[in-house]
Amino acid sequence: MNLVSIRIITANVKNLVTFYEHITGLSAIQYTPDFAELKMQSTTLAIGSTNTLQFFGGDKVAQAAQNRTAIIEFRVKDVDEEYNKLAEFIQPYIVQKPTLMPWGNKSLLFRDPDENLVNFFTPATQEAIKKFDSA
Repeated sequence: MNLVSIRIITANVKNLVTFYEHITGLSAIQYTPDFAELKMQSTTLAIGSTNTLQFFGGDKVAQAAQNRTAIIEFRVKDVDEEYNKLAEFIQPYIVQKPTLMPWGNKSLLFRDPDENLVNFFTPATQEAIKKFDSA
């Protein structure tokens, strides 16, 4: 089995696509006004409008901007460099500046415009580096 995609449902596709293009440096593929994807090496971040919920059974299936449990995580080469590059842009969204976590990753935690948590992290200890390099 392979996790291939995470999809965010939003009431404002354009706003979220612009945000994720900015923080990742990638260009989204905009299939329709209601659906876009940012393709990465190992997974895809999909962004769908609330209009797409009709294909999954209706508006009750998911609600935009209601996530309080998941964190969208991106492994980056240097979390401090990413923070310095994005600090002004993400300033209103920052939850935690780069911090070394007990499990060995240096982590930058912020929210997207829909308040989904986003984590940029870099393995920082030998143990964490080994874990990710062997995966």
